[in-house]
Amino acid sequence: MKIFITGATGFIGSHLVRRLKQTGHQLFCLVRKNSDVRLLEKLGVTLVIGDVTDKSSVLAGMKGCDWVMNLANVYSFWEPDQRIYTRVNVEGTRNVMECALETGISKVVHTSSVVVYGKPQDIPFAEESPVGPVRFSEYARTKYSGDLIAWEFFEKKKSPLVMIYPAGVLGAGDPKATGKYIQNLIHRHLPATVFDDSIFTFVHVKDVAEAIIRAAEKENNIGQKYIVGKYHLTFGEINRMVSEISGVPLPKFKLPDFMATFNAHLLTQVANLIKKPPLWGMAIDQIRVMKEGVRADGTKAERELGITYTPIRVALEEAIASFK
Repeated sequence: MKIFITGATGFIGSHLVRRLKQTGHQLFCLVRKNSDVRLLEKLGVTLVIGDVTDKSSVLAGMKGCDWVMNLANVYSFWEPDQRIYTRVNVEGTRNVMECALETGISKVVHTSSVVVYGKPQDIPFAEESPVGPVRFSEYARTKYSGDLIAWEFFEKKKSPLVMIYPAGVLGAGDPKATGKYIQNLIHRHLPATVFDDSIFTFVHVKDVAEAIIRAAEKENNIGQKYIVGKYHLTFGEINRMVSEISGVPLPKFKLPDFMATFNAHLLTQVANLIKKPPLWGMAIDQIRVMKEGVRADGTKAERELGITYTPIRVALEEAIASFK
């Protein structure tokens, strides 16, 4: 199959392209002019210059392809201009869905996130659980809005949509919030830990890439949702594993929850003024997500896609090795 991929230079995207190169599929990757494409060039994929916010470039690159794997998004908990979340996560998704319809794509695998569910009543929640009333970050709010657009295309225009909901993704070379948190721990940049008892669902990045490919290759699954993640761990447990693997002691202090929230508000206000990310990654959106946690059930992906989840300790070992 000819596969059009957005977000191929990202954390999940780069692992996905590496895995896809082991298959017989032809890969066409949408990349921005200023993107680091050295890995993609080394892998020998076809590069298409453009951006999901530029519909004409998406349409031109998508023509002649069979499948779309849409991973392009702004995944962060603070941006100097928050309008970028809507431009990419909402309008970018609309552009991809419109172009897929216009070019006759036979399957669109759209990568969302478990955080769009907020905090549902079901614990743990599964694919068909009603979403909670609140999303705890601008990233989650805009991803959810983009998802609703994608589902509207599916319901009203019969778009061939399959959606993937990764849990907290861990693995080698993570440049995003989770990776930065681990780096701050092993480089002893954190003065204290926060929300040690909060529970989150985690998954190895390679398992997410495998799930995307299997969802694309599986027959008769249009309209299906797949949560990808298994291990429910507290941040305290993650911290201790990072310390054991790296040999670096943890901070001696645990910041009370109310102090973590207060400091995050303060540091985010400072960040908004000076247009630089909050110190220690303590954006209020990240702190809200950590505080509320996520408990998701990814057994459907095991059952229907044949995913075998990699132990999280392996993901942490690979992440720490890549950061060192």
